[in-house]
Amino acid sequence: MKLRKGSDWASYAKVTEALKKRKKGATVADVAAATALPLNTVKELVPRAADEYSARLEVSSSGEILYSFPQGFTSRYRGFRPGLQKFTRKFIKGLGALASWFFKVWIMLMLVGYFVFFMLLALAALVLSMAANSSSSNNRSRGSGLGGLYLTSSILNFIIRIWFYSELTKSMDRRYYGGIRPDQGRPKGRPLYRAIFSFVFGETDPNREAGTAEKKAVIAYIQANRGVISLPEYMAITGQPPAEAEAGIMACCSEFGGSPESAEDGTILYRFDELLKRQDRADRSFAGASAPLRRLRKFSANEKKMNTWFGIINSVNLLFGGYFLYQSAATGPVRMVAAAGGRMVMEAGAPYSYLYKVAWVLLTAVTDNPLPFLTVGLGIVPLAFSVLFWLIPALRLRREKKENEDIKLGNLRKTGFQKIWSVIRGIQSRDIDSAVPECRPKKLIAAQDRIIKEMGSYSMPEVEVDSEGATRYHFNELEREKNALARYRAAINPGDSELGKIVFDSD
Repeated sequence: MKLRKGSDWASYAKVTEALKKRKKGATVADVAAATALPLNTVKELVPRAADEYSARLEVSSSGEILYSFPQGFTSRYRGFRPGLQKFTRKFIKGLGALASWFFKVWIMLMLVGYFVFFMLLALAALVLSMAANSSSSNNRSRGSGLGGLYLTSSILNFIIRIWFYSELTKSMDRRYYGGIRPDQGRPKGRPLYRAIFSFVFGETDPNREAGTAEKKAVIAYIQANRGVISLPEYMAITGQPPAEAEAGIMACCSEFGGSPESAEDGTILYRFDELLKRQDRADRSFAGASAPLRRLRKFSANEKKMNTWFGIINSVNLLFGGYFLYQSAATGPVRMVAAAGGRMVMEAGAPYSYLYKVAWVLLTAVTDNPLPFLTVGLGIVPLAFSVLFWLIPALRLRREKKENEDIKLGNLRKTGFQKIWSVIRGIQSRDIDSAVPECRPKKLIAAQDRIIKEMGSYSMPEVEVDSEGATRYHFNELEREKNALARYRAAINPGDSELGKIVFDSD
């Protein structure tokens, strides 16, 4: 029930106040007596209050449901603490999005920009080195020139391979990798910056809509089963353990006009009459008490070769950054002094390489002291970036492995709860299994035992060791609940949920 301003909120405030004053719990009749509100209104509002304030549900011997709040009467959605938590989550999310955007821009500038700059600098150093050697001696020039020419051509070939023949400039469309027919144009590939971000940050969460899909599965199951669902069935659809499932099903009652009811033997079930008032009578449930499995997260959508090229480029930046940082520390301040023949040469505190000399000379065109630029701009910054470029994916890979294990456990929990609910008696932990990779955690045996224990925390089973030494579980209380649920559903008249004949048409 969605509350509107005015009378609905006033009625809700009366209901919550009545529940708050009754420390030992209250029934719907207690709340109606305390508030003088219509019984139908109280029945609609009490489940909402039970969800917001985390109520405990108990069933009396007469079959009435008692709502109590042993954890205190603290709202999950309103007040200073929930408001602060909501604000903090939004603030952190916004700050993270902003930081991610800046970091993505920085990645493009660093990875591509520094790589191109370092390659051009290396080419310039080789060309100037060849020119300097050829002017000093013809013999030496011949040998050095050939070596310099080979290095120059190697660097050019390396750049050409990366930017024209590597996976970086190929389309990521699988049709391209498999070839294109003459009548097809080249498919548009993923932009380079997206491929880089995929390597560093990964892809969008494939399960971002999983909660909605599970909620749709719950609604479809309710509609296919005369508007009634039990907690074990809800657990089988969502894969939630008992405590989490109880909070989830109360939230469903609040959202979709449901209410907890009690069968003749005291079994708690949840009834959603409003969800049965529908025109479309098709059964949209997923083969009984089930829902789509959650998908595993992938490290990257890139081809393996593409990620390899990113690693190569980053390694180049790492080597050059380390080189300039080392040379700056070892060489120290450099000054130009007059030499024989009137030429100006560099004088340093320690030997330096020709590449460092070329970089120094180029930077003197914009500053009198290139040392800080060489140390920080060409040393520390690309070195730190290169480390982060590997560190972020490494940490993400570790986190995603844990997330995938949680996803597998959740999927296996769905399979296990469905198995227990359908078989009831003689269950072995090894029966909770699936050939689907998304349902097989790394520690499968431990996960199977855990699922048995989780269901056992809701309905204690009888344990039996058979003649072969295998442990079998008999969920007798769950069987009683299942039978009571079947009788309750059978007593519901399907005609009560039909829309009936059209008595008015605006046309």
